This record gives sequence, structure tokens and C-alpha cells, in this order.
Amino acid sequence: MEKPDIELPGKHDWVQRASSARNVERIEAYFGGHGYDMHRHDTYGIGRTLAGVQSFHYRSGMAHSQPGGTIVLYPDEPHDGHAGTDAGFRYRMAYIEPALIQRVLGGKPLPFIPGGVSADPRLYAVSDALLRSLDSPDPLEEDDAIYELAHALAAAAGVRRARQSVDYRAAELARACLLDRLEHPVTLSELERASARDRWRLSRDFRALYGTSPYRYLTMRRLEQVRRLAAAGQSLAQAAVWAGFTDQSHMTRHFRRAYGHSPGRWLRALKGAPNAA
Repeated sequence: MEKPDIELPGKHDWVQRASSARNVERIEAYFGGHGYDMHRHDTYGIGRTLAGVQSFHYRSGMAHSQPGGTIVLYPDEPHDGHAGTDAGFRYRMAYIEPALIQRVLGGKPLPFIPGGVSADPRLYAVSDALLRSLDSPDPLEEDDAIYELAHALAAAAGVRRARQSVDYRAAELARACLLDRLEHPVTLSELERASARDRWRLSRDFRALYGTSPYRYLTMRRLEQVRRLAAAGQSLAQAAVWAGFTDQSHMTRHFRRAYGHSPGRWLRALKGAPNAA
């Protein structure tokens, strides 16, 4: 449920996930100091700081997010996170797969917003349905929000058609193949056969359309499965194997790179969130 105010709680770090996610993962969190080591997602990170100053390294600079702006993290861009003041920071984020943006843009280059934080009022307005609370939006409202967000990102970034053509259909076929084989090893040869596209052109197109490589895409979907299983009470060791990793240590290495902290710390923060079961 939406909280009645946005006052910072005591210095007790916590992360709260939306209870149900249809297409978009959403979290709210508070950190009194250090939040995350350098890491990268293969999704867009769209967020807003609710209180305090949220600081992070992004590309060659340092960004400082405060209430009233919109955080826009491009897929696969390394970043960290920490409090910009002694008061800590509280924020909400929505993680949106580039594939959802591409369903709207239909093969245009993914929009890039420099700096990691935008003051564009269009982005702030269209992200409201995804970020105003952790309550799940109506399915149609969520679809509308993604549609509006894709166009607002493109407008803010000045997206134009790519000079070099890409095969969107082949990339979608490859993506479907990856999703069907989460628990099994996948080779470029398999993706080549599934998409009927030369493997190197396919790799180039996949990066252009979804912001990451086929291998990173597969790894991130496996990590999402680990988090779903672990949040539901499964042990990390079992979750790792069921999601397609060799073992828990293999999964943990990827988890740290993707989220900036260990699976154990993530679980503790999740259990310490307000209203956690």
C-alpha cells in the first residue's frame, strides 16, 4: 500500500519489492549510506528519489538525484549507489526490459538519456503510473504507461532511425529461444538456427535492439528466476541450480556483478522491509 508520507525512517537499510509483477519489476528502498557496489542491469532503470540525495557514478561522471527528477539508467551501463548526505536516501525504481520498449518503437535505436538523471517533465509525468506506489497498476494502465514511456524516452533522446538496418524479427526469435532454454546451455549456433540469421549479425542486432548481448540477456533472466525462487523460500543453492547455473558460487558471482551486492545481503534487506512477512 502507498505510505502516507515520505519521511526517512531510521538508519536501517531495507528493500521492498512489489508483491506482484506483470511485466515490470518495481522496488522501493532506503539506504543510510552505501547502497550498491558498481554493477549493471540489462534493463532500463527508471526511478525517482523520494527523499534525501541519491548519488551514483555513471559513465564518466557522478549523478545526484533528488525529489522531482527522473532517474534513467540505460541497459548495461555500470553504476553504483550511495547516500549523498548523512540523511540517507529513499527511492523507487522500475526495471523495464528493452524488449518492451522495442515493441513500441519497432526497431529504432534504444533511447539514451545522458547523465543518468533527467529533469524532462514528460518523463516524470509518464513514469508516474509505474512509480507513484508499489501497488500493482491495472494491466491496461501498465501497458499504456510502457507505451507512453517509450515515446517520451525517444523524444527526450532525439531518437532517429538507425543508418544500418537491423533484423527485428530475427532478434525476437533469438530472444524467444533464450527464454525457452533458461535451464540449459545455449550456443550461438542454436540462436542462428532459431532466427535464420548469421550469428554475428544477430549478435550486433540483439545489442542494438535490446541493449545487451544474448549471453547477458540469458544470465539476467536466470538471475531473475533465482530471486523469485529465493523470495518464495527456496534455498539459494537450489534456486541457483534450478535457474540454470552450475552451482551457488557461479550464481553468486553473476549476482554481485548484476546487482552490486551478494544474494545474502539482498535477502536480508528484503526481509527487513516495512510490512515484510
